[in-house]
Amino acid sequence: MTAPRYDTISFLSDYGHADEFVGVVKSVIRSIAPDVAVIDITHGIARHDVRAGGLALARAAQYLVPGVVLAVVDPGVGSDRRAVAVEVGEGASVLVGPDNGLLAAAVAMVGGATRAVELDNAVFHIPSPGPTFDGRDIFGPAAAHLCAGVALHELGTAIDTASLMPGLLPVGGREGEVVSGEVLWRDHFGNLQLNLDPDDLDGFGSEVVLTHGQLTRRVARVSTFAQIPSGSVGLLVDAYGLLALAVRGGSASEELDLAEGAQVQLTDGGDQPSPDTPVELGRRP
Repeated sequence: MTAPRYDTISFLSDYGHADEFVGVVKSVIRSIAPDVAVIDITHGIARHDVRAGGLALARAAQYLVPGVVLAVVDPGVGSDRRAVAVEVGEGASVLVGPDNGLLAAAVAMVGGATRAVELDNAVFHIPSPGPTFDGRDIFGPAAAHLCAGVALHELGTAIDTASLMPGLLPVGGREGEVVSGEVLWRDHFGNLQLNLDPDDLDGFGSEVVLTHGQLTRRVARVSTFAQIPSGSVGLLVDAYGLLALAVRGGSASEELDLAEGAQVQLTDGGDQPSPDTPVELGRRP
């Protein structure tokens, strides 16, 4: 059977853009697969933050063009952690990166792994003067060779998909009348995505009470940013279907002094009273 030929690599890393790392990896890819398109998911993951990289990859996964996903957030580079390529969808896509939990959530989002290999066939690596840049020397070349028609099994030794490192993602939920969650992500605008589903607030009114340590804040439940009252914090369903805290025209992270990993609790704040004062016709107020 002819190996699938992929024409797109979607690339995520913690390399940033201050150094040459992203450009070097892209150049290596082009030298092997000159016709492939490389899409930058992001290179702004905080350095060594595998959790944040895994969450970003999971958020993006269902929207990525089928092909090869190259993900490198690799604080264990040069150690005995495995370099892997993980097939999903019976070959629809392959995720390439370190086996440190980075790929796990995205693999789960798209239905789970169907095959995996350890990238231990040096024929498809670039000779390296030192073991500190596997994006250039192992992962980038593997992604490019897949696009050039090399079969997955040629890249290395088959491994049990059950042996792949799981991702460590926090689980939130409701116990009685208290909903406990965690800030998963602070986006560019300062919105705070929580690891909570809208169903966790079933039966709650139009306001919730947010607590974090000594912080207590009433938060309006809204559908859009425009509905958030001026000077207030809103709670809405974000573009990924999770609850998020936001401030219209501002930063919820700065307003609440909350960052990724912060633990929060939500309780029912009842229904927000109408701002309108009833006036009886025929009487002066």
